[in-house]
Amino acid sequence: MSGVVNKFFITSLVMWAAPVAILYAFNHNFVPGVTDMSPHSMTLLSGFVAVISVNVVIAFYICLAMREPSDKHEPDPKFLAEAKASVKQLGQNQDGGSSETRSKQE
Repeated sequence: MSGVVNKFFITSLVMWAAPVAILYAFNHNFVPGVTDMSPHSMTLLSGFVAVISVNVVIAFYICLAMREPSDKHEPDPKFLAEAKASVKQLGQNQDGGSSETRSKQE
């Protein structure tokens, strides 16, 4: 469980830091060729690149989640038994209620 939390924390941190770093780099002329651009164009380009960086981080996190083995996650047996009993009870209640509804409609 701690591995999942660590992955989430790290990707959240990168998702916050990457756009800030990109905007900082564009505004302080660390990116070559930015000095020749108008302020309006520089703002648009830096914003687009920052948004793309967030999407890349989200895609990376999804890939990490998809690669995680699903067989190591076992549900709690007590919770599973209670859930099955609840679903079975709900199904019985709905079957009884639906016959009463049918007789009222006729």
